[in-house]
Amino acid sequence: MPETIRLVDVAEAPSGTPRLARELVGCSVTIARVQELVRRAAAASGGVLLLAHRGGDVESVARELHGRTVRFAGAFERVECGAADAAGLDRLLFGVPPSTTPADLECVSANSRIASACGGVLFLQDVTDMPASVQARIARVARDGEVRVDGTRTATDIRWMASAAPGIESEVRSGRFRNDLYRRLAASRIDLPPLRDRPEDVNLLASRLLEEWCAACGCGPRTFTQSALALLSALAWPGNLAELQLVVERAATETPHDTVRIEDVLPALQLDRADTRDGSRAPAPFVPAGNLRDARLGFEREYIAAVLQHHGWKMAEAAQTLGIQRPNLYRKARQLGIPLARSSE
Repeated sequence: MPETIRLVDVAEAPSGTPRLARELVGCSVTIARVQELVRRAAAASGGVLLLAHRGGDVESVARELHGRTVRFAGAFERVECGAADAAGLDRLLFGVPPSTTPADLECVSANSRIASACGGVLFLQDVTDMPASVQARIARVARDGEVRVDGTRTATDIRWMASAAPGIESEVRSGRFRNDLYRRLAASRIDLPPLRDRPEDVNLLASRLLEEWCAACGCGPRTFTQSALALLSALAWPGNLAELQLVVERAATETPHDTVRIEDVLPALQLDRADTRDGSRAPAPFVPAGNLRDARLGFEREYIAAVLQHHGWKMAEAAQTLGIQRPNLYRKARQLGIPLARSSE
């Protein structure tokens, strides 16, 4: 069985211990496999390709790899490949070297990202957005392992890292992305799973994000209530870590309390557009008509429905979380108009 990385992240981390990249936080079997791939990639020296869905924090994983790798201890240079046109991206990566230079190697200027990354890491974010002309030059640098920096022949010794959306293989097959460059970048390939594939990790991730928000704002520590965490874990998070972070920060901003409650989370969720991880639609948020009793009933409906979704509509488990008897949960669900067709009991 492969060695896995034990998560050391929040309270148990000794003083001065580097924290795990936020995208890698969790204790699920799914993320444990990814942690193992990161460990193996850190011990290697070839290229690393990170595949992630929209909203994934790939840069944190690339920086984690850089921090763990002893050989490439130089600078970490990130280039967003879709942020400029072909000419602008070329200038950013290669600079503007003198016009009279030998053609045996690619020529770069000392202020270019490639020159800065020598001995360190060059992280090409959204690499499939890179124009074909720039792909060809990067492929040559990666192949040769040398460039001319302002005319002086220099070994690059660069650790190449890149990120892309799942499905990059179709870009390679169609010729839109160079096969030789793909092979060099994908010496180690790490597929980062979306949050819907690891719901067990959402609570740890949300707590980590809340802790980071508190530190950034300079306020005291805050925690989530169990009911708030149950609601967060029930959702599919199509926007992944970026979406979860936005909701956590909205909820934390709106509450004056030391604990973030489900009442604080619900307004930040926009549940009328949120999918649950079992594929159903989360219930539309209740809009009170000024009556306190109606508002309370609407909140109860949202909360109970979220707990049921979290437990896969298993009434016994949901009742235990809610702290009520199962017959009372059936009765309450009928009173609130929560359909129980998904119940497995």
